[in-house]
Amino acid sequence: MSETVEPATARRNPLRLPVILAVAAALLAAGSGWWWYAAAEDDGVKFAELREQVRGAGERAVAEFNSLDYRRVDEGMRRWLETSTGALHEELRNTGASSKKQIEETKTVTTGRVTDAAVTELDDRAGKAKLIAAVEIEVAPDGAAATTKRNRFQAELTRTETGWKLSGLGPVPVAAS
Repeated sequence: MSETVEPATARRNPLRLPVILAVAAALLAAGSGWWWYAAAEDDGVKFAELREQVRGAGERAVAEFNSLDYRRVDEGMRRWLETSTGALHEELRNTGASSKKQIEETKTVTTGRVTDAAVTELDDRAGKAKLIAAVEIEVAPDGAAATTKRNRFQAELTRTETGWKLSGLGPVPVAAS
């Protein structure tokens, strides 16, 4: 009597390979999803996003504080007050009238533009930050040619209910070589 032998391929389940591939793809997708979620929830990523937020707010505030048109002093000083907080805000409120007269007498338009900035300190819990900025300031006296000055500033920022605001601003001294 003779026995018939079935070929090895006939005994295999034809669905085995597609099932294995589907399971592998599902595991790969699940792993990728987990890694993506873990990266999105990483404290380092959140801190980097916060630094960028602070840098952007600081750049806008420093540019604003270096821009003023003598013909619209009230508008400019209102923007300074809206962009500031703390002791800087109070100082601006207290010296507003005398500063306004002096600015109007100079008959100058200044336009500040931040060319580079970096957050040097950031304390998320305390809501405090420091930033350094390089600024080009175009100074256009009434009836005279405009000139460009370059300055460096250190800014202190404080988080408020309405966002990050300037709480201190001063020049960065140039060290003697």
